[in-house]
Amino acid sequence: MVNYAEDADFRPRKKAYRSAADIAKRKAERAAARTEEEWIQYAKDLCYRQLGMMERSVEQLRQSMVRNLVPEEIIESTLHAFEGAGLVDDSRFAHMFVRSKFAEKTISRRGLKEELKRRGIVDSLIEHALEQIDSHDEYEAARDFAVRKVRTMRGLEKDVIRRRLYGALARRGFNPDQIRNAVNSALESLEEEPE
Repeated sequence: MVNYAEDADFRPRKKAYRSAADIAKRKAERAAARTEEEWIQYAKDLCYRQLGMMERSVEQLRQSMVRNLVPEEIIESTLHAFEGAGLVDDSRFAHMFVRSKFAEKTISRRGLKEELKRRGIVDSLIEHALEQIDSHDEYEAARDFAVRKVRTMRGLEKDVIRRRLYGALARRGFNPDQIRNAVNSALESLEEEPE
């Protein structure tokens, strides 16, 4: 596209490079210039933006505001207001997280527990949310994953396949009994399928 402006030849094409120190300095200057009302509005906008993308835990919102230099008392008042309005609920977040992650990604109860802890959910809410998944569902997920994975390993020796499947399932947090049963089931399905 042609630019017919008079100063077209003199305008820089790219933004000037800013170092991390320059960015942090400008962020601190903007933070110092804000009034309390501006901070309150900024914190609310930040939370609305975060929640607009996906459900978040209280701790995730807190960390986001801390990264953006929001004062502690404003963080607490904003989170309290959002919890009071029902916009943020760790229990609801944990249930939705477990339901969606277990369905879309092959991950065990232990793996889900670690993910929820990283997001700042307390143990009692984690245990309550994990009640949605029973051991049979977990085994079925492990077996389905192993069967899908074994199809990509045709032509390899059984020991290699077994070792790779064990590793893949262990990284997803499954316990040794579930892994052993899932791998045996997957290897049986591989033997039954015609090549």
